[in-house]
Amino acid sequence: MKKLKIVFSTGAGVSAESGVKTFRDADGLWENYPVMQVASAEGFAADPALVHEFYNARRRQLLEVEPNEAHRLIAELAEDPRFDVKVITQNVDDLHERAGSKDVLHLHGELMKIRSVKDEDYIEDLSVDDIETTPERRGRNGHPMRPHIVFFNEAVPNITVAMQLAAEADVFVVIGTSLAVYPAAGLIRCVRRDTKIYYIDPNPANVGMVENLTIIREKATVGMKKLMDILDAKSQ
Repeated sequence: MKKLKIVFSTGAGVSAESGVKTFRDADGLWENYPVMQVASAEGFAADPALVHEFYNARRRQLLEVEPNEAHRLIAELAEDPRFDVKVITQNVDDLHERAGSKDVLHLHGELMKIRSVKDEDYIEDLSVDDIETTPERRGRNGHPMRPHIVFFNEAVPNITVAMQLAAEADVFVVIGTSLAVYPAAGLIRCVRRDTKIYYIDPNPANVGMVENLTIIREKATVGMKKLMDILDAKSQ
């Protein structure tokens, strides 16, 4: 029996219920800094110590939170033999992985990794006992290191793979995103015309004319429970 290919595209809303602050909230992490000062190549070049500490603070916060029911249900769905589940996320946290998801594509980088300033393909993992970095940090290859984050105005290396995954989906699920950040927001336009699309968000964006779209106007945890019921009924 052919497995149903389900591709999730998740944004900040899926982690917000775990207590991860979102950049776009009024009390979000940008409030104390101009965005480009802490999340751009120019900002990093001007004040690398500030940028390192900004992401150190995010890692400290990440270690204080846990995956929520939405993360866990996505991971649970991947264990169902009826489905082939892939996750594309704009989030830089590791909550999908900590919930048990094994096939996760990060579009905007990963907090718990650092990469070489000289070679973007040289990446190292950080451990929970080693989350603090500074401009003096050197990789095992001797290179100066930076947060493994796609800064504003930098290319998104994984977008081509993400577009291919979206094009292969039988079911495409968007969770917790304003659909305002490109190129990730364009993935919904990459699906086949016969692909069923579900959009889970308490305040969904206007996506215009999208075929086969069902909006579940709920927060991620509640919306995922509803989606599970829908998928279970359809696959009987």
